[in-house]
Amino acid sequence: MRRAGVGMRVLCIGDVVGKPGRKALADHLPPLVKSLAADLVIVNIENASGGFGPEPKAMEELMGLPIHVFTTGSHIWDKKEFVGVLDLYPMVIRPANYPPKNPGRGWLIHDLPEGRKAAVIQLQGRVFMETLDCPFRALDAILAEIPPEVPVLVDFHAEATSEKQAFGHYADGRVSAVFGTHTHVPTADARVLSGGTGYLTDAGMCGAYDSVIGFDKEIILQRFLRQTPVRFEVARGPAHLSGVLFNIEDRGRKCLSAKHILRPAEF
Repeated sequence: MRRAGVGMRVLCIGDVVGKPGRKALADHLPPLVKSLAADLVIVNIENASGGFGPEPKAMEELMGLPIHVFTTGSHIWDKKEFVGVLDLYPMVIRPANYPPKNPGRGWLIHDLPEGRKAAVIQLQGRVFMETLDCPFRALDAILAEIPPEVPVLVDFHAEATSEKQAFGHYADGRVSAVFGTHTHVPTADARVLSGGTGYLTDAGMCGAYDSVIGFDKEIILQRFLRQTPVRFEVARGPAHLSGVLFNIEDRGRKCLSAKHILRPAEF
């Protein structure tokens, strides 16, 4: 039973990196969803299989967890065996500002109990990334298709914090919440913007934090020291879950609160 006056509680989890990230998700997400009374759970899985894209086997594993919507990002195309079946997973979205005729879709409206709905959009930034269609204009076009009473959450998958912040302010007052993904480092700026939109620059990752953004630190150090290509490998060891909890209006586009979530609670 829902608690009166709470609103819709949406738990958004940062990039899941490899097997350690999937284990952290399996260990911490089910009790977290229960303790937070989360109504909607969104998880970014673009690094779920070996650090580069999801694959069908990992997808089946993840679908056994209490997750409603899966977002991805620039690594969505890395596992060709998954790209070929992407359209078979309606709960998985990829950045909406990729050009037309690509597999998959960039947003959806998820049905919740008691007749409630929530739209989830994914867009990808362009600074230090691929030159895609404009994410700002793409947001305008998508919002024109969503009824104004339906809450909207956006996973903005981008490299530059400046672009993420600019997008948050551009969306402010028109969407319920914006959370950043891709850089794997949680930021300390969870808040509600002046127009009423919940915001966090980066949700962090589910992965081994004794690493370089989830990858083996010794291998990455050699890449920086020698400036020669190396094969990245997912870091081993204990992993953490990182994300953000937004409390938003059931109907409309206002966020009531935003809080960073980390399990275990300390690194």
